[in-house]
Amino acid sequence: MIKPHGSDQLTPLFVYDDEKRSALLAKAESLPSILISSAAAANAVMLGAGYFTPLTGYMNLADARSVSKELKTTDGLFWPVPIVNVVPSADGVEVGQRIALKDPNVEGNPVIAVMDVEGIDVASDDEISEMAEQIFGTLDKEHPGVAAFYALGNVFLSGPIQVLNFSYFEKDFPDTFRTAVEIRDSIAESGWEKVVAFQTRNPMHRAHEELCRMAMKDLNADGILIHMLLGKLKPGDIPAHVRDASIRKMVDAYFPPNTVKITGYGFDMLYAGPREAVLHAVFRQNCGCTHLIVGRDHAGVGDYYGAFDAQTIFDTSVPKGALEIQIYRADHTAWSNKLNRVVMMRDAPDHTPEDFVLLSGTKVRKMLGEGIAPPPEFSRPEVAQILMDYYQSLDG
Repeated sequence: MIKPHGSDQLTPLFVYDDEKRSALLAKAESLPSILISSAAAANAVMLGAGYFTPLTGYMNLADARSVSKELKTTDGLFWPVPIVNVVPSADGVEVGQRIALKDPNVEGNPVIAVMDVEGIDVASDDEISEMAEQIFGTLDKEHPGVAAFYALGNVFLSGPIQVLNFSYFEKDFPDTFRTAVEIRDSIAESGWEKVVAFQTRNPMHRAHEELCRMAMKDLNADGILIHMLLGKLKPGDIPAHVRDASIRKMVDAYFPPNTVKITGYGFDMLYAGPREAVLHAVFRQNCGCTHLIVGRDHAGVGDYYGAFDAQTIFDTSVPKGALEIQIYRADHTAWSNKLNRVVMMRDAPDHTPEDFVLLSGTKVRKMLGEGIAPPPEFSRPEVAQILMDYYQSLDG
């Protein structure tokens, strides 16, 4: 089986020993505490679940700056995006302290992790801007990732953490949220050797469905991991429970049994385009996947990134041997009226735009909101029905 990134085995930071976890939770009640950001809580979940192997906690400012600039930590570990706990103020927190980290996303702000504070670094405005531009490729505060990054503050708390729960993800998505440990074990139990990961933050339409099939066929893969983001998105995106229901309906109806695993991970979308695509590759390798589908504008938003920037970054910025996982490069896929099937548009040079069934996201949302199903060439009727019900419930 493919090795985890930078390690011979996964290093989840969740405290699996019940007795030790209970003792830590009890002790946390008397520790100094801070309310962390949603982004830092999501990082804690990913660290706890083993997705961010081999990291042991939050990066300090030097590592965050090194990762932003050079895609590696100061000690040389390849890593594409800073994994940090940034707060507006660290009043009352001292280096050497153990502190409790409180979850902003759960009612009552329970403790999600305990942290041994090794560093408290204050970043200058210039350093924050420099990192933002390196990670996101822009300083435009209309970019949701840039806006979120600036909103965190400028105090970087670093050090190892012990994770005590997986925030709201286990409770809200009991059938879908899985740790990297669980996914890796499930792949091993299935006897799969070649596994393709499909990243999604949206419902899956015909083009996505066929893209998964194409990748499985081209790579002669044993199975596919449909791995959906369950954390925070930008306003207007379809919530996770609706996506989950529509994807399960599609897989049950149209994929052979025992070829697909539907799972989700607890992370907030960064919208960091190419950098986030590389992060997706890192933690899919940690899940045990051998390939990741990277399509047009993977993890992008608006017009901030070129259509294939998330593919070319693997050529320009990922050193040879830095990752074992391989990339399956996909073009835009769409239904061909000429061929009566979904094709990658690059494979149909004789087609005109009129030969494809192409619908913008805006147009599809309008149709669904009006109770009009998109054409079956675009969306499976069972999927469209779930989405229509959701949009009409909003109007209601």
